[in-house]
Amino acid sequence: MSGSEYIKHIRSKIGNSILLIPSVGAVILNEKNELLLQEKNDNTWSLPAGMIEPNETPKEAIIREAQEETGLIVEPVTVLGVFGGGDFNYTYPNNNEVGYTIILMLCSVKSESGEILDSETKSLKYFSKEAMPKLALPYPKEVLFNECKTTYIA
Repeated sequence: MSGSEYIKHIRSKIGNSILLIPSVGAVILNEKNELLLQEKNDNTWSLPAGMIEPNETPKEAIIREAQEETGLIVEPVTVLGVFGGGDFNYTYPNNNEVGYTIILMLCSVKSESGEILDSETKSLKYFSKEAMPKLALPYPKEVLFNECKTTYIA
């Protein structure tokens, strides 16, 4: 069962009520220590990220999500942090509520597939810490730019 089929199945039972979703987010930094961000069609900015699908490992999910949303083939290097709670709840325009628990991983780029498979991606751009736009979810900047000495748990 794909992730979207799984979500539709659960939504048919709970309606718009909050649904807890295990997720992954990719921190991809270039040689200038700039962070790759994805502009969505709704003009919000986010990390390449998404839910862990049924029977999928977090590693498989981060590789799949990064490729779908950026066209990059990545290798997760380390876990930077785990985030969740009220600040990571989100209500979609259709009033579906979600509560994300996100495993944030630093990823290295192995190659480019050249093909973005995600229809929600409007653009991709690298940003410095000082110039980055506001993100849809409130990740601490020191974690996004890999400046923490230990794994961040929130």
